[in-house]
Amino acid sequence: MNLTDDTTGEPVAEIRDLRVEIDGRAIVDGVSLRALPGKVTALVGASGSGKTTTGLALLGAYPPGAHVTGDVRLRSDGPVGYIPQHPAAVLNPARRVTALLTDIARAQVRHLPRHRRRAAARDRVLDALTAAHLPDPASLLRRYPHQLSGGQQQRVVLAQALLLGAPVIVADEPTTGQDALTKSRVVDQLAAVAARGIAVVLLSHDLDVVRALADEVLVMRAGAVVESGPAQRLWLAPRHAWTRELLAGQPRFTEPRAANGQPVLRVRDLTARHRDGAHGSTEVLHVPELDLRTGECLAVVGRSGSGKTTLARCLAGLHRGHEGEILLDGTALPRSVRDRDRAQLAAVQYVFQDARAAFDEHRPVLHQIARTAIRLRGTETSAATREALTTLTDLGLSDDLAHRRPGQLSGGELQRAALARTLLARPRVLICDEITSGLDMITRRGLLDLLTTLLHDRDDLSLVLITHDLDTAALAHRIAVLDAGELVEQGPARQVLTAPGHPFTRSLVETTTRLAAGTGA
Repeated sequence: MNLTDDTTGEPVAEIRDLRVEIDGRAIVDGVSLRALPGKVTALVGASGSGKTTTGLALLGAYPPGAHVTGDVRLRSDGPVGYIPQHPAAVLNPARRVTALLTDIARAQVRHLPRHRRRAAARDRVLDALTAAHLPDPASLLRRYPHQLSGGQQQRVVLAQALLLGAPVIVADEPTTGQDALTKSRVVDQLAAVAARGIAVVLLSHDLDVVRALADEVLVMRAGAVVESGPAQRLWLAPRHAWTRELLAGQPRFTEPRAANGQPVLRVRDLTARHRDGAHGSTEVLHVPELDLRTGECLAVVGRSGSGKTTLARCLAGLHRGHEGEILLDGTALPRSVRDRDRAQLAAVQYVFQDARAAFDEHRPVLHQIARTAIRLRGTETSAATREALTTLTDLGLSDDLAHRRPGQLSGGELQRAALARTLLARPRVLICDEITSGLDMITRRGLLDLLTTLLHDRDDLSLVLITHDLDTAALAHRIAVLDAGELVEQGPARQVLTAPGHPFTRSLVETTTRLAAGTGA
């Protein structure tokens, strides 16, 4: 918990009795909060509870067509900083990291003589990236956002907020997709931000992060605040039944069924590279050997930027810049998804970390899901629609939700829809890239239960689970650990989690334990 000298200061931002309606349905109902300088106010709750809508109200941003009542007051002239849950949505894909940040820094050095401005702006950019815990920031300046991992993208956005010098920062799931080591540093960074007198409004499903940071906690459900109070009191003596359920919602995984099948997917001597513009390419991943057996769940863990997503994209044919072989049932897969036939496309399916970016915002979810069966299996339209609706129902999404557009679904609902879309291809290998990283504990538990059931019920399905979270990795039969692009350890999940052999794996396990205890770094 953050402690500062100013405990009674005037709020720099305040929301009073906020109500947000869409088509007559309240998605936020009667919410009030005060953002005090030097304090962390946390909003927690299940996916779809209204946390993000409430936080975005401080920026004056509301869903299209929303009817809004209540007051939002900013008592400072500075901008409101914003760290979004999905950083790719606010990073211009056509501009390099250096351009994204220099635009902000340049405005802050205009008072200097012209010949000093470029160097001063670059220094500010590098300082911000360093403060956001990006190692070797100079090496990232020439990369485009798509060449960064989800965690790296998030820290670039954090650097933007730090450069802006905002008196209040809204942090929407700022540790989404990040490993325990990086998460611990982000906790330290946000605590340091608050210690400088900046108000932080933290929207998070990550109870470990909230425990380590928050001064005040608001618990939301169905758009309303059901309980609020000092963090320590709420943690030790929750008064509302929903708060108690949320705090008790740690995932419990069933022991995975033994996977004794033949390897369905094999990786041999895989080396992947990222292009660095005119400077050639940089090796970012090296995996000598890795197998996935039929009916098996393989978890790939490591810190942000370790190569997890690059490995996943190579398997799916989404990263062409690699050498070596990826074999499906003993047959080499083409490097690019464009060169794979329909059977190969259907066999290896990918569920993205950012489900919202994977959907067309203008078309109903049901139609987009049905399209998979039509395109990859040649299913007739009406039959594909019925199958899509059945699959969505099986995954816990109602008929009403199925007919909505993506923007009208919560993060957890949309992630289930993304999973349904891949299942309509009837894949042999399902790659899930950090699909639980932006979800609250209860929603995450439900989604992981779904994956466990799928593996149990479908003899021909294998799962590659890309995750930063060791609790999630406990679902797997085996775990592969990546560090700095190298495969440093692999083995049975229980062995890796209880008796890790590599120093990096040991540090990951130890830091996860400290965060769970609420002791931060």
